[in-house]
Amino acid sequence: MTELAISLDTHSKIPLYQQIYDYIREEIRRRQILPGERLPSSRSLSSYLQVSRSTVELAYEQLVSEGYLESIPYRGYFACEMEELYHIEGMQRESEVVREERKPEYRWDFAVSGIEPGGFPHNAWKKISKDVLNHADPELFQLGDSQGEYGLREAIANYLHHARGVNCRPSQIIVGAGNDYLLMLLSVIFGEKKKIAMENPTYQSAFRCFQSLGHTICPVPLDEAGMDRKALEASGAQIAYVMPAHQFPMGTVMPLKRRMALLAWAAREEGRYLLEDDYDSEFRYKGKPIPALQGFDQGQRVIYLGTFSRAIAPSIRVSYMVLPESLLPLYRQRGKNFSATVSRTDQKILEIFLRDGYFERHLNRMRALYKAKHDLLLRQLKAFQDICTVSGEHAGVHVLLKLNNGLCGEQAARLAAQAGIRVYCLKDYYIGETETRDDTVLIGYASMKEEEIPRACEKLLEVWKNPGKISG
Repeated sequence: MTELAISLDTHSKIPLYQQIYDYIREEIRRRQILPGERLPSSRSLSSYLQVSRSTVELAYEQLVSEGYLESIPYRGYFACEMEELYHIEGMQRESEVVREERKPEYRWDFAVSGIEPGGFPHNAWKKISKDVLNHADPELFQLGDSQGEYGLREAIANYLHHARGVNCRPSQIIVGAGNDYLLMLLSVIFGEKKKIAMENPTYQSAFRCFQSLGHTICPVPLDEAGMDRKALEASGAQIAYVMPAHQFPMGTVMPLKRRMALLAWAAREEGRYLLEDDYDSEFRYKGKPIPALQGFDQGQRVIYLGTFSRAIAPSIRVSYMVLPESLLPLYRQRGKNFSATVSRTDQKILEIFLRDGYFERHLNRMRALYKAKHDLLLRQLKAFQDICTVSGEHAGVHVLLKLNNGLCGEQAARLAAQAGIRVYCLKDYYIGETETRDDTVLIGYASMKEEEIPRACEKLLEVWKNPGKISG
């Protein structure tokens, strides 16, 4: 019979039975107690430890239920064979080590998303949150309107009208936790799978969402003005997903003539719609913001998507969709049963943040911060003029570098990674096969500290000008 040298801590917050259980389990896992070995009876162990017999029995019962011990009537408790457990745990530990070893470490990450470090409006958000909770009506903690709270939808409608030229009523707005949820809801509203044309390259999250929902994706190439009109017409698509204010990842701003052409395409056949994703229109550093496509729509063919994740913080997870009046009956019929996915307290906080001017002040601050980084980055990139050209500037939070020194995008990204710098290949944003040359990378600046940009650019220039020094 195995002797158990258990030392119990009677002053610990951990219950005594738990301490006994933990000790025996670890001894079995470490093979200090071998399979088939008999353990002391509950009576003898309780006497040895000077605890109640029920305490020991509780520990033994838990070990039996988890498969560490086997109880044989009239004989006692025996350790079980744990070979499979060792094998599985060993594999898990080994795979975790492999994952940790393979996980790259970057000193500088030119991420194309994210926000300014410390950019979240902490003080304002904290103040509003406190006021909302201190004066909360009990009704606030009940299930709310599935479309989103009316006050928030009204605040969004006012903001969109003045800032983006969007014409809508609160009844047309649906609030949801992220664009993925809203795209799923839109699929429910349509009630059938659709052929969706997407700009190529495009926003991969939207592409994967449409794909997982079973829609047929029709990649449409871009020209200098945006989605190619002839290719769109030839695709046979019923819906065109576009980002006219600032195409991601190319940074193209769609001119008015092309916008009118897309509206004309949608109007030519019943059931055609334009899905306008206006994901980061707040950040433009040259000229005035481009009005939303929805504001030009006279035929109720534009479905408008917006989000606060880019402007406030990714973790806020509050997005909204503006439906044309013609789709509201279908929403009430098919989508009204979906409960709101954003808590009423968070909606109330955001409503006040919008309504009382906090959001406008926050945007002014963030535009100034991002413009300073944008201008600093462009100054640093002047030194790159012999090896690449820059595009996509003056809006958003990233630019594109088209290499002309013989490196492809993947090689450039790999060399950068070896130097502790992360950049992003344009080819990763394409859908399907493409004949486009892989010679472009994206670099973002929102989540970079301003003082890091010059040093990161200096190092990046060094490794791209002298690739043999790093790769060899």
